[in-house]
Amino acid sequence: MTLESIGLSPSTLVFIVLGLTLVAFIWGRFRYDLVALAALLGSVMLGLVPADDAFAGFGHPAVITVAAVLVLSRGFERSGVVDVIANQVLKVGERLLLQLLVLVGTVVVLSGVMNNVGALALLLPVAMRLAREHNTSPSLLLMPLAFGSLLGGLTTLIGTPPNIIIAAYRGNMTGENFGMFSFSPVGIVVALAGLIFIVLVGWRLTPKRSGQASADDMFDTANYLVELKVTEDSKANGLTLQQLRDELDETIPVLAVVREDNRRAGYQFHGVLQEGDILLLEAGPDELKLLEDKVGLSAIAEPEEPDEAQEQEQETDAKKGDERQPVDTEGLQLIEAVIRNDSMMVNRSVRELRLNHQFGLHLVAVARDGGRLKQRLRDIRFQTGDVLLLQGSENEIADSLSTLGCLPLANRELHLGQPRKLAVSVGIFALAIAAMMFDLLPAAVAMSSAALASLLIGVLSLRDGYQAIDGPVIVLLAAMLPVGEALETSGGADIIADALLRFGVEWPIVVSLVGLFLLSMLLSNVVNNAAAALLMAPIAASLANGFDASLDPFLMVVAVSASCAFLTPIGHQSNTLVLGPGGYRFGDYWKLGLPLSLVVMAVAIPAILWVWPL
Repeated sequence: MTLESIGLSPSTLVFIVLGLTLVAFIWGRFRYDLVALAALLGSVMLGLVPADDAFAGFGHPAVITVAAVLVLSRGFERSGVVDVIANQVLKVGERLLLQLLVLVGTVVVLSGVMNNVGALALLLPVAMRLAREHNTSPSLLLMPLAFGSLLGGLTTLIGTPPNIIIAAYRGNMTGENFGMFSFSPVGIVVALAGLIFIVLVGWRLTPKRSGQASADDMFDTANYLVELKVTEDSKANGLTLQQLRDELDETIPVLAVVREDNRRAGYQFHGVLQEGDILLLEAGPDELKLLEDKVGLSAIAEPEEPDEAQEQEQETDAKKGDERQPVDTEGLQLIEAVIRNDSMMVNRSVRELRLNHQFGLHLVAVARDGGRLKQRLRDIRFQTGDVLLLQGSENEIADSLSTLGCLPLANRELHLGQPRKLAVSVGIFALAIAAMMFDLLPAAVAMSSAALASLLIGVLSLRDGYQAIDGPVIVLLAAMLPVGEALETSGGADIIADALLRFGVEWPIVVSLVGLFLLSMLLSNVVNNAAAALLMAPIAASLANGFDASLDPFLMVVAVSASCAFLTPIGHQSNTLVLGPGGYRFGDYWKLGLPLSLVVMAVAIPAILWVWPL
């Protein structure tokens, strides 16, 4: 198939491909990496991208740098950074403004030296514990925390993929990349302005999900744990647990089976039930009636509401940092965890994961968008940000959660990963930064060398290193790079730039910069921020050429605006990660995100023009 046979110009075909790609991104039916790959292959078949160059993106320095930074970020997580930070952050006290200042300020700093999603992952459990210990709604902390991670990513080259992409694009255009701290003068000013706004004003715009975002209330497990006895006349007598579930045609999790004072986890009990067995179940009033009517299981004791003395005792325990232990079976515990964006669980079910057999975990409940899902657990396909209530062995649950890509939200005594190697991890990273600062090595080589050293020295295991590389993001970048180049080579970028030029011909150049900022920012809220940077970079270059102005301020506008995905939960992985634990709804994000975006734009454009004159 040739362009001549179709009868359409290359620029028109590029716009059609990109239009369909954006629609698919917004629709969300297919994952963004599959959409990007389809766009690449479609461009190759239409002759927009040479077949020999179709997969050149997988070796692009920007893609390699992003992969290396992801590995280094996981090394920070495994080296004990989270424990050091948690011990300090948890000392801030009960004042909400101080909690916000410390949490958001810390994530801003961390996001400058590691992947911003990784920085958020470190502090998310700390924020949840802080909210619980001081009876603060998590929704007041988590959205500011997520937005802070985006702001922090603006401050350095490796803070966020758009910065890496823009630096690589400048290298292709001028032969000289942006350096590690080229983004810092503007990024630090913007991050400080955003931090001040969030702490003083912005948090008041976040919805207060009173109790809804707390896993205690989402699952309400303590009020619904009951013991049911198998009697001689019970229909359950002689049935296996699977047969019991089939009989009920309902998923009512059996947490443990007690027989003659010996307790076994429900997922480890494979025999038949006998008279006198006691089943420990998580069930509400309707489920209790179903169990009694269908299989003759009678409650040993009805669930009771805690009296005032018990509530005071629970509050005292919470202030001491004691986490709730609803099930005290031998070596077993319940834990709440949130599904990360890089989790293997995304878009898969319990059956496909073989959660019991492969990982020794029993799924008790799932919460999404601040509420508990009522459908059968085996039918649920997990999504990023889902909060899970899981039961497993105390000795194995840490490794299982790490392998699955889940972040624990409760029981903060749980330590994930390898022993502390903080000094080694920081030292390796510092050497890589020094090599970049003194132009000893390109960013891709320096970061890759640091990642390799982390693996060889044992900061993290080889398995953890490979798991740290977010496959969908790498495929997205590698696939969209040739498509972005096609936008430029086909003349499509010049067409868009000419339209902006005609619009701003009677206005100062700063007006066109505002238009470029708004266009890139809106695009980043509906597609991945890296994809937004890839598509907007050639448009920025064409616009700069049309004004006969310096390229740098236009590229910096794209770098900042592509990372300002504050309006939707799908605009950035950090936003998605707090959706479930914070109990937010889709429309909650713009309430804080819109004014924050305006603050960022008002500060960023003057700062860019001051540091990078036209």
